[in-house]
Parts: sequence; structure tokens; C-alpha cells
Amino acid sequence: MTTPAPRDHGRLRRAAAESLGGLPQQFWWLWISTLVNRLGGFVVTFLALYLTAQRGYSATYAGLVASLYGLGAMIASLYGGVLTDRIGRRPTMLVAQLLTAASTVALGLADGQLTIAAVAFLVGLSSNASRPAISAVIADVVPEEDRTRAYALNYWAINIGFGVSAAVAGLVAAHGYLLLFIVDAASTLLCALVVFVKVPETRPARVPRDRVEPQVTLGTVFRDRRFMAVVGLTFLFAMVMQQGSTTLAVQMGEAGLSTTQFGLVAAVNGLLIVLLQIPVTRLTRHHERGTLLLVGGLLVGWGFGLTAFAGASPLFYGLTVAVWTVGEIMQMPTTMGLVAELSPAHARGRYQGTHSLAWSAASCLGPAAGGFLLDHAGGGVLWGSCAVIGTVAGVGFMVLGRRTGTAAADTGGDSVPASAPAAAES
Repeated sequence: MTTPAPRDHGRLRRAAAESLGGLPQQFWWLWISTLVNRLGGFVVTFLALYLTAQRGYSATYAGLVASLYGLGAMIASLYGGVLTDRIGRRPTMLVAQLLTAASTVALGLADGQLTIAAVAFLVGLSSNASRPAISAVIADVVPEEDRTRAYALNYWAINIGFGVSAAVAGLVAAHGYLLLFIVDAASTLLCALVVFVKVPETRPARVPRDRVEPQVTLGTVFRDRRFMAVVGLTFLFAMVMQQGSTTLAVQMGEAGLSTTQFGLVAAVNGLLIVLLQIPVTRLTRHHERGTLLLVGGLLVGWGFGLTAFAGASPLFYGLTVAVWTVGEIMQMPTTMGLVAELSPAHARGRYQGTHSLAWSAASCLGPAAGGFLLDHAGGGVLWGSCAVIGTVAGVGFMVLGRRTGTAAADTGGDSVPASAPAAAES
């Protein structure tokens, strides 16, 4: 057996330093809290199965509950962003995580259709309120040149946690579904403890009273045309991505493939993100942002588009998932870096929350739109539409990414939209 040459060790150390080094301590504690939370994130993944297999409710009712959860997430995206700017990043995360833990246990104990539906809405409302704060903290503490890498690492933690939790959840559920809710709540409490002990407040200091500047409200954000263009393109991108967990399963079922085969195909996505997120981010770190956004959009759109030709081949389905996963790996952290650049420091919560709204809205509308097209127009139209929408989103992101990059270079730092002044509403 040969041992690696010293030169190889040197290359590995340099690669690790370039991928993981140079980021502030606050970021890594936030990263750990995210990983801990996702490692116990059982409930959302298995909620539909719990309602149908364990509680005996219909698939229609389970879909309604999922929609109410998504509605709560949409509302949380906005109010979580406002709270992030008003009361601070750290208090918003702590309050949201404590309420999430309580509502998660309540959901496991709830009985009756109305009660379960109402509590599911509260879980969506509380669990998504911390997302704008987390994104804002990363933008606060990480220098602009390292933000895309930081968002990639955070996305990596999310997917590591999701992969492990999905694998472990079946073993936990064997001892009763209530245990899933309890462990999920416990992981959220542990996440809150890490934030309380190790993550300081990072909200920028308020503007002095002698400086009279317009306030940034949600209305200001919605009038920021360049930023709302990014939100709109994100919504299109997210609508395509939603098909991976909904209509893809239906398509494979109609092709005669088993749930086990779908599970293996779906696992390709999480496995590739865990394996490739850091190497791809490192390899593309010097590429122009607009190009990365274009290529990411094209790979996602046309990766889903290839599904039209998969027939009954699980290997071909796995290939399509691999294609759009690489696009996802390129697109997600790059877009988050763009959003952080467009967000004025004192209004990052509102901007991040509005951007999260695009994903929450797509989680509500994407499955319904995909199912409608699949039922009434066929798979060819559905997957062809994904290819077209992915192309439109990629081209739009490329244009916005390049324009914003130019603006940032001209100002010598974070580009602040003309319609978004630096002062936030108190």
C-alpha cells in the first residue's frame, strides 16, 4: 500500500484552506447550529406519510395541510425579515426557534383535522421566520468576496443534515411517530442554544439621528425594480426545482417504477450536493457571476427537460437528476451572494425575507402547476416547460448578475440600489 506523497498532502491542505479557511468564527457557529437543526429535521419530510399512514387521513387532506404549512412559510418570509431589521438577527432566530420547537411538539400531539391544520400553519409560520435572519448574519459577518463561498457552505450543511435525517427518520418512526416530533423539537432547541451561547448580534449600528435619510420599508423593497427582478427570476427557478420532489415521483410511478427506485433516484440529488458543493464552488470561484447563473439555470432547466426522454429507465432518471443537481449547486450560493450584494446593510432582513418569499410561493404553487400540466398536457409539455423556464431564468440572472457586478465595481463595495437607502425603519 502506497502512502500519499508530501506534494499531495500540500495540495489537500491548500484546497481545504481555500474552501474552508478565512471565514469568521461567528459564521462557523451559525453553520453548526444549521447542521444541528437539519439533522433533526424529520417532520416536514414525513408529514404527509404521518397524516395518511399513521392518522388515516386522505391524500387530499395531507395536501391541504402541506399547503397551509407553505402559507405560513410565505407569511414568515416577510415578517421574519421585518423582525430581523427591527429587533435584531439574534432575537429573531431565538424567538423563532423556540416557537418552532413548541409548535412541532404540539403538532405531534394534535388531534382532529382543524387542529392539525391550524398547528401545521403555525409550524410553517415559526420555522421559516429565522431564515432571513440567518442569511442576514452571513451577509453581516462575511466579507463580500467570500459570501458566495459562505452561502455554499451553509447550503452544504443543510443538505448534509437533510440526508442524514431522511436516513435516520425511518428508524426513529419505528418507535412511534411522536418520537419524530420530539426529536425534531429537541434539535431545534439545541440549535437555539448554540445561537444563544455563541452567535452575537450582528445588526449594523443605527444611523445617527442627525442624519436624515428615507426609511426602508417592505414597500421600498417591492419598489426596488432590480431586486424584485431577482425575486421574480428566483420564483421561476424555484417553480422548476419544485418538480423534483413532486411531479417527478408521479411521472416515475406512471412509468411503472417503484417507490424504492424513486427513492434511489431522489437520493442522487442529496448525495451529489454533499460530494460536489465544496469542489464545484472552489473550481468556479474565479468565474464571472453572470456566467455561473446562466449555466446554473440552463443545467436545471434542461436537466428537468431531459426527463421527457427517460421513459421507464431509472438510470436515465438518475442522469437527469445529476444534471440539474450540478446546476443547483452552481445557482443557489451564487444567487444568495447576489441578493446579499443588493441588500442595504440596515435592511438586509427585509430584502432576504422578500427573496425567501419567492421560494415559499413556489412551494405552494409549483406542485399544483406541475400536476395540472402533467394531467392535462402530458409529460412532454411539463418537462419542456421546465427547460424553457430554466433558460429564461438563467438568461435573466446573467443580465442582472453582470449589471450588478458592474455597479459594485463602480462604487467600490456593496452596491446599494438607488431606491433602497441605507437607513432601515426603526
